[in-house]
Amino acid sequence: MPASGHTRSHAVQRVLWGILLANLVVVAAKVLVGFAAGSLAVLGDAIHSTADAMNNILALVVVHAAAKPPDEDHPYGHGKFEALGTLAIVGFMSITCFELVRDAVARLTGTHRPPFLSDLQLGALLATLVANIAVAWFETRRGRALRSDILLADAAHTRADVFITTGVLAGMLFARRGWWWVDPVLALVIAGFIVRIAFKVFRLAVPVLVDERAIPTAAIQRLAESVPGVRSAYAIRSRGGMIAHGRYAEVTIAVDGSANVADAHVIADRVEALLKEDLELSAVTVHVEPC
Repeated sequence: MPASGHTRSHAVQRVLWGILLANLVVVAAKVLVGFAAGSLAVLGDAIHSTADAMNNILALVVVHAAAKPPDEDHPYGHGKFEALGTLAIVGFMSITCFELVRDAVARLTGTHRPPFLSDLQLGALLATLVANIAVAWFETRRGRALRSDILLADAAHTRADVFITTGVLAGMLFARRGWWWVDPVLALVIAGFIVRIAFKVFRLAVPVLVDERAIPTAAIQRLAESVPGVRSAYAIRSRGGMIAHGRYAEVTIAVDGSANVADAHVIADRVEALLKEDLELSAVTVHVEPC
């Protein structure tokens, strides 16, 4: 069984700190190799790896926010602060993607020194590939053990980095044969990957900020009406994003008009407990009306 509460939160944070340090080493290696070889594809891959590191930082913020209880100023928790941070990351990724595309087009239409990797630089890039494979495997293993959606999602992003680095290595091998145009073309492909990732991050942030429905109304109604004593459930609302941000629901239940106040509250407490457990809600507000 995975750890729970603060113990589980600290375990996830330890994994994320270790992965962050590994990703920073990978980023530094790719930046050095990219500038030394004059390769836009390698630099684009470094940008993608930077996104991995930012994801780690973002995940650390999410885990910390999820463990922090609501306070007087933030009765629904602090999840939206993290969502605002994701929009800042999208902006950064958009700018770097634009620069990457501009340089790739300029290299394809102009005259530039073709990229070339020495054997040492090629070995360094291979080492980053091995490191990414190891990170993805370890993070997936720990994510399953701790039942952490954050770790599993971050591991999936790192696996995408593995495929991109493989493509960059292929481009460098083609460049050694004189096919210099493969490098800027691969840089455009990598830019496409960065846009795709940025869009996914954007799609995760916006529903939280605009209070999009978190749980299907029918699911809440079905569970609430399954509690003995509940005649019907209606006026159902929910908000929040991922479980780490905090998800909240509100429902009105109709009970027998002859039930006393104490019995009605017992029924409402059962509805609240069931919804919290089955739908992983942070808080549920149950209103009681006589049928």
